[in-house]
Amino acid sequence: MDYVPDTSVIVDGRFNRFIEDQEGSRVILPEALISEVEHQANEGKSIGFAALEELKKLRQMELEGKIVLDITGPRPQEWQIRKAKSGEIDDIIRNVAISNDAVLVTGDQIQRDIAIVKGARVHYIEPSSKVSKRIEDFFDPETSSVHLKPNLPPALKKGQPGQVKLIRRGDPVRAETLEEIANNIVRRGRDDPNSFIEIDTRGATVVQLGSIRIVITRPPFSDDLEITAVRPLVKLSLDDYGLPANLIERLKDRANGILVAGAPGAGKSTFVQALAEFFNGQGKVVKTMERPRDLQVSKEITQYTGLEGSMEKTGDILLMVREDYAVFDEMRITNDFKVYADLRLAGVGMIGVVHATRPIDAIQRFINRIELGMIPQVIDTVIFIDRGTVASVLVTKYSVKVPSGMSEDDLARPVIEVEDFYSGESLYEIYTFGEQIVVVPVARQKKRSGLYRMAEERIENDLRKLFGTNASVRMETDNRVVVRVPEDVMPRVIGKKGANVNELEKKYGVHIDVEPLQAVIEGQRQTAQIEVKNRIIYLYVGEPNRNVKFYVDNILVCNLQLHKGRKEDRVFVLLRNNKGC
Repeated sequence: MDYVPDTSVIVDGRFNRFIEDQEGSRVILPEALISEVEHQANEGKSIGFAALEELKKLRQMELEGKIVLDITGPRPQEWQIRKAKSGEIDDIIRNVAISNDAVLVTGDQIQRDIAIVKGARVHYIEPSSKVSKRIEDFFDPETSSVHLKPNLPPALKKGQPGQVKLIRRGDPVRAETLEEIANNIVRRGRDDPNSFIEIDTRGATVVQLGSIRIVITRPPFSDDLEITAVRPLVKLSLDDYGLPANLIERLKDRANGILVAGAPGAGKSTFVQALAEFFNGQGKVVKTMERPRDLQVSKEITQYTGLEGSMEKTGDILLMVREDYAVFDEMRITNDFKVYADLRLAGVGMIGVVHATRPIDAIQRFINRIELGMIPQVIDTVIFIDRGTVASVLVTKYSVKVPSGMSEDDLARPVIEVEDFYSGESLYEIYTFGEQIVVVPVARQKKRSGLYRMAEERIENDLRKLFGTNASVRMETDNRVVVRVPEDVMPRVIGKKGANVNELEKKYGVHIDVEPLQAVIEGQRQTAQIEVKNRIIYLYVGEPNRNVKFYVDNILVCNLQLHKGRKEDRVFVLLRNNKGC
């Protein structure tokens, strides 16, 4: 009997197992089949290498005298190979079977039916469910990922996020065994209805096998065949994270541009799954944009990948399906960030996943990819995941102000403030400085030191001695002082062309701003300026000829009518020996 196989039964070894029981048979290999396998192998696709190994086994069977092997038929043109998925190669193989009055052996239902319609004899082989070695065999309940290379023991990562240990267990995996495992993964990715081949390019294949994400790499991309399989250990709900009520409230009502950031393996995908299920439970329509599609979410949530390899085209489709939230897992290249921003500005609630070692790094990855002023509109909440927990939450807001650390009012500019969600403390400011966009940490407010108070008192004393006026002095920073004096005294304090202020600045080595001292509203309490000399406390309380009440810790101490003192126009009260007024 003469048999003509197609690629569907060659790639996974089904034809070889079938023909072993047909000793003395003639096997006709169409040139089209060999050309397709050659093309796939040259492209570095795993399916091509798997088929090539099976063809070599057929030649070995012929050398052993078990079968007769012939190669015949026309070699396909380049355009026919490119159109292989459209059925061009299958058509050539069918014609070879018909012209040689041979039995077409296939595992493709469409190929079988078309061949029957054309009058060919067909033998259909169901996909085999038996495998000698499966990638799942390397996993146990504590294993999150498996790393396989030829002639090395399997490397396993065990433990929860933040407590992962890499161990090597078992005997080295032979190159032939590893090739068999890779071929089995590719076959199951193609045939299993719950699995799919996400990416198949030169040197790299990504397969989603149920809940396991598998990456197969080969030369020239990697130095040798390598298989990496990753699976989620647990599936959590948002309640399992113990988030505070105010954060839950924000997620429900105000968080529409969310970034979930963290280092690789920190638990970002697990949290994003919980967040997607949370919004789904809130009656929201949720979709995902994934490359690869490895999130473990409920059936109500549709998972999309790049349409024709483009996330931009996927974004176009998402705008038509009227979703409330879209999960983008994960954003790596510039175009991904632009798609996220476009969807958010179009009104879609976005949850983006990014790799970052610090919370602020997640925002920095948008800088120079979108306009600076758009960032608060695109990103309102950053959730940083570390060791499987929510380590910190940042929020953004937009304002026009003088950036922290600057003192001149004419330096005011648009500033993006990044605050800690829980404390409300400003942590970073993002603004344009010259031609650069800078991200500046905001110095945390320190308790006023005794040195500040001493410096303030010295300047106050100098102002009283030089100009005979009451003054309010406050050190804003280590190099900036604000002096407030009555408005009619300001010209004398400043001096001609700023001479007096310049002298004080040289003396103390600080920049001095002079501002008007606001008049005190009648009946309003104010803090008295204090000076201590020779065990006498002088209280400078403003203009003379008025009634003043003195309070200490909100307790009324005395009520006095003030008169002019002997020295110029200073007004003071003498307190001797702690006897009071």
